[in-house]
Amino acid sequence: MTTPLDPAALEKALAELNGWSVEGEKLTRQFSFADFREAMAFMVRVAFEAEDMGHHPELFNVYKDVRIQLATHDADGKITQKDIELAKRIDAI
Repeated sequence: MTTPLDPAALEKALAELNGWSVEGEKLTRQFSFADFREAMAFMVRVAFEAEDMGHHPELFNVYKDVRIQLATHDADGKITQKDIELAKRIDAI
């Protein structure tokens, strides 16, 4: 089982991420694009990063907006270092 981040580690990680916050018990960020096509292209790129890591986000799309939520299933749905790493990869896209 993967270990959830303690509050201090999570706070430190959030300070290093751009635009991410914790909502409920999930690492969350909203993205907005010029149009639906750009939003879908972004989601596909996120999917490839996630698959490479074997760590899959919750992806939500409405037209040009994409919402991503990250939590680790094998850590009882808590935020772990895997979520932080995937958020960094998403930010790099």
